[in-house]
Formats: sequence, C-alpha cells, structure tokens
Amino acid sequence: MAEAQQDYIVVGAGSAGAALAARLTEDPNTRVLLVEAGRASHPVSRFPISFGLLIDNPAANWRYFSEPEPNTNNRSIPVPRGKLLGGSSSINGLVYVRGQPLDFDTWAQMGCRGWSYRDVAPVFQRMESYVKGGDEVRGGGGPLRVGEVPDENPIFDALFAAANHLGIKRNPDYNGPDQEGIVKTQTTIHNGRRMSTAHCYLDPARGRPNLRIVTEAHTTKVLLEGTRCVGIEYEQGGRRVKAMAGREVILCAGAVATPQLLELSGIGQPELLSSLGIEVKHALPGVGENFRDHLNARIVWRVKRPELSYNTRARGLGLLREALIYATSRTGFYSLPSAPMLAFLKTRPELETPDVQMHLVPYAVKNPKKRQLHEWPGMTISVYQLRPESLGSIHIRSGNPHDQPAIKFNFLADPIDQRTMVDGFRLVRSIANAAPMEPYRGDEHSPGVEVASDEQILDWIRRNSETAYHPIGTCRMGPQANCVVDDQLRVHGIAGLRIADASIFPTMPSGNTNAPSIMVGEKCADLIRQGAMAQAA
Repeated sequence: MAEAQQDYIVVGAGSAGAALAARLTEDPNTRVLLVEAGRASHPVSRFPISFGLLIDNPAANWRYFSEPEPNTNNRSIPVPRGKLLGGSSSINGLVYVRGQPLDFDTWAQMGCRGWSYRDVAPVFQRMESYVKGGDEVRGGGGPLRVGEVPDENPIFDALFAAANHLGIKRNPDYNGPDQEGIVKTQTTIHNGRRMSTAHCYLDPARGRPNLRIVTEAHTTKVLLEGTRCVGIEYEQGGRRVKAMAGREVILCAGAVATPQLLELSGIGQPELLSSLGIEVKHALPGVGENFRDHLNARIVWRVKRPELSYNTRARGLGLLREALIYATSRTGFYSLPSAPMLAFLKTRPELETPDVQMHLVPYAVKNPKKRQLHEWPGMTISVYQLRPESLGSIHIRSGNPHDQPAIKFNFLADPIDQRTMVDGFRLVRSIANAAPMEPYRGDEHSPGVEVASDEQILDWIRRNSETAYHPIGTCRMGPQANCVVDDQLRVHGIAGLRIADASIFPTMPSGNTNAPSIMVGEKCADLIRQGAMAQAA
C-alpha cells in the first residue's frame, strides 16, 4: 500500500520526534507524517510512579538487552526504551537535566557549528515552562512543564546538611550556568502528572490537519533513489506500507533503533552489511559506533527511622494511604520521580566542572529491573560518571527488522572510567557517613563495608551496576569520516535524510538525556525551517 505523499516524514514519536513534528506543523502549509512503532498510550504512563511499573513491560517498552561482556561480569544488562507516543519520555524517571555549558561547547569545538552552549541555551529556554518562572536563563512559556520535587523528608534535610559538612554547596538551579552542588530534582512533572512530549507537544498539535500520526507502525527501512532518501517502508497490522516524502525523512527512533534502521536500509559498514546479505547502498562506517551510556552503581543503606522510608510508608496499608494522598493532593510516593534529590560533584578538586552525578532516594529496591521494594526500611544513593570515555557499539544481527540489535556497552574499558567510578563510589559513602546522617543512616546493606579497597569496589561495580538508561552517540554528529550527520543533522552523503535524536550526540551530556534529546528535536525544526527559507530566497 502507499500513503499520500507528505512534505516530511518523522520516524519515531519520542522525546525528539514529537517535539519536531509539533514544531514543523506550526506552519499550516507544512504536511508531516509521524510514524511510531508503539501504541498511542498506556493507562499508567501519566502517573510518575509508572517509571517503575513500565521498566520491563512489553506493552510500553522495547525491553532490549545488552551482549554479555567481561567488563561487566558477562551479564546481559536490560536496556529499557519507550514504545509509546512520547517514546522514553513516556516511561522515564522524569528527571530534567540540561547538562553543563561545557558539554555543548565541546560539541562546537569538535566541529559542530551552531551547537555551543550559547547556541542551544535559547532552545532550552524556548521549550521550558519552569515552575519558578522564566528569566534570562530559564524559560517560562514553553510547552514542556518543568517542576521541582515538593516532597519533604528529614532524610533530605540530613543529606543537605551532610553535603554542606563536606563543603558541598546547595545549588538553587543546576540547570543554570553552574551545575555543581546538591539539589532538589527538577522534573517533567506538573500537578502530579507526567509531562511527556506526547502530552506537551503532540496533544496540542493533534487537531492540526497537516499532522498525521500513525501508531503501531514499525518502520523497516528508508527508501533510496540513488543517494537520495525519498520515503520509508513500514509494517502495520500485517500490511506493508510505503510512505513518500516530498522534502525529507527525519529519523528520531533513538540511539538503539536509528542505527538499526540505517543498517537495515543498506547504510553503514559495508563488511557488516554484506556479511548479513544486505545490499550496500551507502558506505558510512560511523553508523552504530561511538555508543556511550551511563553506568549506574547503587549503594543501599538501612534507615534507622522506618517511618521516613517509603519501604515502610508504601507497603501494605501504607500503599493505600499513599494512593489516597496522591488522589487528593497529587503528592507522595506516586508523585515522585526516580530520584527526589541529585548531586553533581567533582571527584578531584582540580576539575573545572563536576564529573559524577548522584541520585538520592528514600527507599531501597531488591531488583532494579522489577523495582520491587525491600521489606525493611532503606535508602539508596546511586552514582555514575557524567562523561564516560569508553565506547561501545550497536549493530544489527540480521536483516530481520524485528530482531533486536547487538548492544555492546564496553563499560569500564577506559582506565579513566574505572578511576572515576571508584572515586564517585567513595564520595557517596562519605556523604552517607557524614555526621548529620547519623540519626537516620543505618548499616550499609549493599555492597557492605567489607567492600573497601579500590579493587573490591571496582569488582563490585562490574558485578552489580546497571545502565542509567541514557544511550547516545551511535549516529554521531560532526565533520569527521567516522561521523554520520553534519551540523545540520543531514546524513553524510544522502540527500533528503536527517537524524534528530540522542544518537547524534558527539559526546555524553552531563546528566540525564531526555532534556537534550527534546532540544535536538526543537533545533532540528529550526534547521529545517532555516534551510527552507534559504531555498525560497
């Protein structure tokens, strides 16, 4: 079957794709087809606690997994990715982090003109509606509602005091020019509801006659005529459909699925494609390379005052009480993001900016994959390196578009990453063990104080850490031969094809990746409009 031709086809309605489609269709003369493999929604997605409920749910999650690797004790690590309108913004932990100015200035220094902090700061500002209002840095009138965790807990107060005891300041706005310090988390939550890009960008745009949204439609390849992309092919309800683009196709399928789609289309490393029986349409060796993610180590303590831990407050009848609190005030356990408190810290005093991030949670889980609470009162502080050096890859296993790709993290391959994770681990312990925490912090449950030497800590991290769910870089932006897109997000050597998602990040932003991904969708709309205006002139 064939779709009516549109001006633009956006593949993937996630953090970037939803924002891009909404912005492009602000022009009533621009026709956009938005194609999403997942469903339109899930009944619990709007509740913030859904980040735990949907982390392994096939109705809303691709449930990818990594290849076993020796650096992480030959474990196959779960890689959740959103499979709904809104993509991972519909199932994530709702933590809002722009990143450091250094991140984007580094991109510009690497040859990505127009992507410095000075360039992207206005885009962040435009997309935000920050709860404390707009100013010269923050946005007050954008589509994306950004709040701050209202939850209060003496444990939070003690953590602030413990950090201050160690000389760590409280930062009033870590999304401003200076990220360093311990903070209450800024979130994509408003009035106790998740602010996904499906809600903030697509819902207001749904009535536009120039936007067509197709769900449960699995894109299998892009269509090429020579070195020009002219459309896509997707499967829906047992049908195979061709959709043609009058102007461009923009891939927004994410750091896992976008390189997979390119390779299925014959764009990538010739040797790999040929070995799988795929005709090489365009050699592009950077596809699927430069893969990075955050490796997250979680340290768990028991809590001396059970009533302060959600392991007690959200168990049995307490869970019903929390449901009533949420129903009447949109607060409490059901309203929390994955981390109510954060800290951005330096592991060495000579560093210019923070190199680790901590997530501080007033409960403890048995199994990060299932998010099951322990029976006893606990708290968790996790840590990851903000800008890992180790590079992995994501490549197809076969020519079948329904086969999961081979995800190889290559975590901890670089000695810098090993050193930073061990130092960050020790920094977490120093905060938890500081005097102001003494009335609240019980024994260290995991890994336990017997894990003390650098070698023991590193070994425990290898055996127990998980991804922080921030895959990036597999279609890297830049002018070099190992890059996939240029600074206009156009695929090198292919006309009519762009990429706008976390796969284009040249390096890892310092923090959670949802906000920078939305920024990329917004900026891609700017680039397309600017290009169209230049052509018209």
